[in-house]
Amino acid sequence: MNNLVSRSVLNLAFVCICLIILSSICFAEAEYLSPTALAVAKNGKSLYIAEYTAKQIAVYDIVKSKVVKVIRVSGNPSGIALDSDGKILYVTIDSPSGIVQLVDLSKSKPTDTIAVGHSPLSPVLSPDNKTLYVCNRFDNSVSVIDTTARKTIAKVQVSREPVSADITPDGKSLYVANFLPGVPANGDYVSSEVSVIDTSSKKVKKHILLPNGSSSLRGIAISPDGKYAYVTHILSRFNMPTTQLERGWMNTNALSIIDITEAELVNTVLLDDLDLGSANPWAVICSPDGSAICVTSAGTHELSIIDRIKLHERLANAKNGSNHSGTAAEVSSDLTFLLRIRQRVKLNGNGPRAVAIIGSTAYIAEYFSDSIGVCSIKSNAANIPVSVALGPKKQLTASRRGEMLFNDANLCFQKWQSCISCHPDARADGLNWDLMNDGIGNPKNTRSMLLSHKTPPVMITGIRANAEAAVRSGIKFIQFAACPDEDASAIDEYLKNLDPIPSPYLVNGKLSEAAERGKKVFDKAECSSCHSGALFTDMKSYDVGTGTDMETGSKFDTPTLIECWRTGPYLYDGRALTIEEVLTKYNQRNRHGITSNLTRRELDDLIQYVLSL
Repeated sequence: MNNLVSRSVLNLAFVCICLIILSSICFAEAEYLSPTALAVAKNGKSLYIAEYTAKQIAVYDIVKSKVVKVIRVSGNPSGIALDSDGKILYVTIDSPSGIVQLVDLSKSKPTDTIAVGHSPLSPVLSPDNKTLYVCNRFDNSVSVIDTTARKTIAKVQVSREPVSADITPDGKSLYVANFLPGVPANGDYVSSEVSVIDTSSKKVKKHILLPNGSSSLRGIAISPDGKYAYVTHILSRFNMPTTQLERGWMNTNALSIIDITEAELVNTVLLDDLDLGSANPWAVICSPDGSAICVTSAGTHELSIIDRIKLHERLANAKNGSNHSGTAAEVSSDLTFLLRIRQRVKLNGNGPRAVAIIGSTAYIAEYFSDSIGVCSIKSNAANIPVSVALGPKKQLTASRRGEMLFNDANLCFQKWQSCISCHPDARADGLNWDLMNDGIGNPKNTRSMLLSHKTPPVMITGIRANAEAAVRSGIKFIQFAACPDEDASAIDEYLKNLDPIPSPYLVNGKLSEAAERGKKVFDKAECSSCHSGALFTDMKSYDVGTGTDMETGSKFDTPTLIECWRTGPYLYDGRALTIEEVLTKYNQRNRHGITSNLTRRELDDLIQYVLSL
């Protein structure tokens, strides 16, 4: 009898242990919703919400203030567009082999798919619904889709990482916001640009350069009258040391205004206040009547509501010299320009992304809190926003909490920036920075955080022994703040859990024939002597002859080559725009690989291999 009882107890204990293990696994893979994109139903009574990590579209009833239906899709929905009949929802599915999935709303299920490019997002329909445009972020292209034939009919090459687009009311021009600068980082002028596509010829007719230091373009919207485009971005003061942070001169947060008729930049205004940043501006939208511009600030969890009419009055006054606070050239440095014409509304949710407007109410996708923010945009409104949960509340894993903190400007003194301001998606912003962690007067290119915990030391000069030390030093020296170590540890967990994105140079997920040949050249050129092992680094420092005259003999940490296709520009000061320049123009003495004796074909194959990693 005692043996039977003992066995029962042991069996029960075993079951309990299994349940604990199972529950911990389920917790580790908690299905967060992560609302990221919105579309308004034709009747104005519902919202369609792309819930990125849940791989679904939620149908949100405006009157009932709740989700009434969920439509599963085949992957992570990064963007949505609704046709004018309100019958078909076009959903971009984020993956290296990207697709647009068509959802039949009468049946509440996906039907057809259309192949597009690498990491598609921001689908935009033409006014006549006959054409769909999709940004392919890592192909640096825009797919042009015939919605009747349901196939891609053209791809238009743009600048670097197109992430957002909008079309003029007449359908003649598509304006595309390119995320990162596509130039060397050591120049005097480094900026992202907006590409303007002529929809008739399907060609880029102009690139509009934004102010020096513009990067991390997130949103673009065209006014209802078709006269202006508005672009959200960070305006970095990269040519100044970070000691200027308390004045906001490291990263400011901006809205640029483009004249559609002339296809020219009008000016750029700051969303920050004198002593309070408005970190990481994300989405932008105009109210249907054109009276207001709404901008979400993902780092400070806010909605800015700007009086559009008064904004343009002030811009006109600045142009003709009658502005209250300076000339047109001074507007982009004026932290008071929006004073009294902008409401800055603190939201209850965390990580606002997309915003949609129905009547006089704004609805905001709150990414990290799995909620929808609801806020009046009336100029005389009390503006007490509410946040409506889209599903049951889930406890944060350490990694999810770390991702949230990495995006959160509350860690920063005066909230000017968050970690993603310089490390978007935990990668690089394409700029050089003169940081305080290794002295002043030696700007260096931002490095990706991918695999940083596995490849010590960190920083370009290896000044930090490991990534844990770098995370804590970054908070201290770059954000000028202190935080509990549990917050820094959570950020560590987020960074440790980052996965490389497959290269756009792969063919069906594998090395191309040229890259396979390049793999052998990689050994022949002795690249593998330093870029060795599974992570392509021996984690040692070398003088490869790329220091400046002032830094002759400088040793630099050997970086991993994993995902280097997206981390340009290259070398410690970002002087090399391409891998080819690294191997040729800046390696004439064969100190950075034996490349001078390679044939043209060998060099091309080597480049293909490196860019495929």
